[in-house]
Amino acid sequence: MLEYKEQMVPSVCSADCGAGFRKFRQEGMSVCCFTCMHCPENEISNGTNMEQCVKCQEDQYANTEQNHCIPKAVIYLSYEDPLGMALALMALGFSALTALVLGVFLRHNDTAIVKANNRSLSYILLMSLMFCFLCSLLFIGQPNSATCILQQITFGIVFTVAISSVLAKTITVVLAFKVTAPARRMRYILVSGALDYIIPLCTLIQIVLCSIWLGASPPTVDIDADSDHGHIIIVCHKGSVIAFYCVRGYLACLALRSFTVAFLARNLADTFKEAKFLTFSMPVLCTVWITFLPIYHSTKGKFMVALEIFSILSSSAGMLGCIFVPKCYIILLRPDKNSLQKIREKSYS
Repeated sequence: MLEYKEQMVPSVCSADCGAGFRKFRQEGMSVCCFTCMHCPENEISNGTNMEQCVKCQEDQYANTEQNHCIPKAVIYLSYEDPLGMALALMALGFSALTALVLGVFLRHNDTAIVKANNRSLSYILLMSLMFCFLCSLLFIGQPNSATCILQQITFGIVFTVAISSVLAKTITVVLAFKVTAPARRMRYILVSGALDYIIPLCTLIQIVLCSIWLGASPPTVDIDADSDHGHIIIVCHKGSVIAFYCVRGYLACLALRSFTVAFLARNLADTFKEAKFLTFSMPVLCTVWITFLPIYHSTKGKFMVALEIFSILSSSAGMLGCIFVPKCYIILLRPDKNSLQKIREKSYS
C-alpha cells in the first residue's frame, strides 16, 4: 500500500478565474487546466470560472473591473451646464439690449437720425435681431424632434428677415442719393414702395428652401452611444446636408449682396454715415460664419452646439453694434447733431 502511494503523481489544476475574466482552454491541456483572459471591451463577467462574458446594453458600459455594467451618462448642452448657462445669459442679455435700443428709437421716433433711413426698416431689423438672439435658446436643453426642426427653421427665416432688412436699407441709401439727379425711374422706385417687397420676397424664398428641407430629410435627434466611452451624446442631426447648406448658402448670398451694394455707396455724402455702418456690418457677419464652418466640423457633442450658438449671437451682435450703436450715441449723447438744421448745414458745407 505504501509502495502504491509513492508512485502517485498529484495533478495541478489552474486557479479559478474571478469576475472580469473568462476561461480559455487550449488544445492538449487537461480538463482542469485553462487560461484566464480579460473580458473584451464593454463586456463583463460577474461570476467565477465563467465560460463567456456578457456584453453590456447599448445605454450601459463596463466598469474598470469589468464585473458590472454602469448606465451611461447622457450628454447634451443643458441650462445647468456652465457653458449652456453662460450662452443663455448672453442670449437674454443681447435680446434685452436690442429691446432697449428699440425703445430708444421709438422714444425718439420723430428725430432726424431715426427718420434718416426708413425707420420702419430699422424697427423690422431690430425685432428680427431680437428674435435671432432668442432663437439661440432653442439649441440649449435636451433635443427632441420638435426643437431640432425649430432650431434650424426658425433661425434660417428670422436671420433672412434681418439680412434682407439690411439689404433694403442699403438700397434705400443708394436711391436716396441717386434721386438728386434727374432720374425719374429711381425716384419712382423710392417713392412707390417697391422696396417694401424686398423683405417678403427674400423671406418667401427662404421659406420655400426650408419647406423642401422638411419634405426631403428634416433635422432629427441623433443618439451617439459609441464614440465616447461612458457617455450617450444627444445632438440634432441636420438631416439633408445639401438642404442645410442651401439654407445657409442663401443667407451668405444675401449678406454678400448687401455688402456689395453698401460698399459701392460707402463714399456717398451721408450725414449719418449710414452706408459705412452697413458696409462694416456685413464683413463682420461673413467673418463670423467663415470662421465657424471649419471649426464646426472639427468638434462634436455639446461643444459643436455651443459653437453654433456663439456664431448666431456674435453675428447678430455684430449687426446690432455696427448699425445701431453709433445712432444711439448721437441720440443719447450728441443730440445737437440729431436735427434737420445740422443736416442742412453739413450738406451745404
